[in-house]
Amino acid sequence: MKGPHMKANSAPETGKSAVDLEGDESVLISPVRTNRERLVSLDAFRGFTMFWIVGGGMLMVGLAACGHNLIIDAIVGQLEHSQWTGLHFYDCIWPSFMLMVGVSIPLSLAKRSLTESYRQQLAHAVQRTIVLFLLGSVRESISLGSPYLVELSSALQPIAIASFVAFLVARKSWRFQASLAGIILTVNALVLAFVPAPGIPAGSYAFNHNLVHSVDIALLGQHHWDIWPYRNEGWGTVLVIIPAIATTLIGLLIGKLLMTSRSMRSKAAIICGMGVGFLIAGFALGPVIPIEMKLWTTSYGLASAGVACLEFAFFFWLVDIAHFRKWSIIVVPFGMNAVFIYMLVSLVSINAGTDIFTRPIAAHLGSAGLLFQASAVLAVEWLILYWMMERKIFIKA
Repeated sequence: MKGPHMKANSAPETGKSAVDLEGDESVLISPVRTNRERLVSLDAFRGFTMFWIVGGGMLMVGLAACGHNLIIDAIVGQLEHSQWTGLHFYDCIWPSFMLMVGVSIPLSLAKRSLTESYRQQLAHAVQRTIVLFLLGSVRESISLGSPYLVELSSALQPIAIASFVAFLVARKSWRFQASLAGIILTVNALVLAFVPAPGIPAGSYAFNHNLVHSVDIALLGQHHWDIWPYRNEGWGTVLVIIPAIATTLIGLLIGKLLMTSRSMRSKAAIICGMGVGFLIAGFALGPVIPIEMKLWTTSYGLASAGVACLEFAFFFWLVDIAHFRKWSIIVVPFGMNAVFIYMLVSLVSINAGTDIFTRPIAAHLGSAGLLFQASAVLAVEWLILYWMMERKIFIKA
């Protein structure tokens, strides 16, 4: 996910929650429970992840400016994408959102099935896919200053496609869904390893000299590439969406698990086990298939999905099992209107507005000036989102 990347809607819906880009999580976590219970951990996980996109990174840079230490410097280093090979925390933000979309789909469909036919649900899924895809185009076009219909290496368009695929297989068995995810990752690995491109040997993972890059040029055109500001960063576009779908299918499996009658602790243990397994598998493949986010290699897909599973397992245990929730007011507003804040910071410079008032004060704060300015931006964002949350204003596709 390059910089701020996510979704908004043409008209706000009130009285509902925006689900990490899909549906409504206010459903039964387990069918054997008689009370309706919101999956607050998913809001917290989403909000925590969004926090780093919309200002958390600058907050840590501000802290580092006040005085370097090993912990802060290590965190700041993780808040940048890997140059090419490797896995940073920031590399796991996009997969985390893909996973969250999958988790939310069974929860959303369980509620929608009470009042809507399958045809109505399908129509909603198609509409949502189109809206998200176009929002991705608008966000990228305005951000880059030129028309960009297709930009699959930011979040909105991949989420649009992956969520629709997940909807289509949501009623299949978990074995089918797991098999499909495995097939996608396996085929992705085989294609990148054994399919050559003009002037590029099979198995090349070199920077801007690989099959992913070649397919982008062939399908989107050289002009699209030439005017793209991220061309010097090596981001793939078309092929990367295919393995990204597998991460959403993994989320779908977790969502189905949450709907079972298993105990909450058992669910958390399974999710944690999945995370550890995927992480080990991803790094085990690393020597053969490099962990490269910008190509979404199979090793990267597994390792990043593992991190996302472990993060969700932690929030699930902390918030929904241990019921340690008071702290979550810091991040939940970011999670319940993730699409809105994502689009807002992409299209409007909140920093420019707050700087008018914070710059004169920051000038007298020395090394703490940057921290003060970053805190002010986050405070403004949080107040807007908290106000919306309190009034049940949630914007979604």
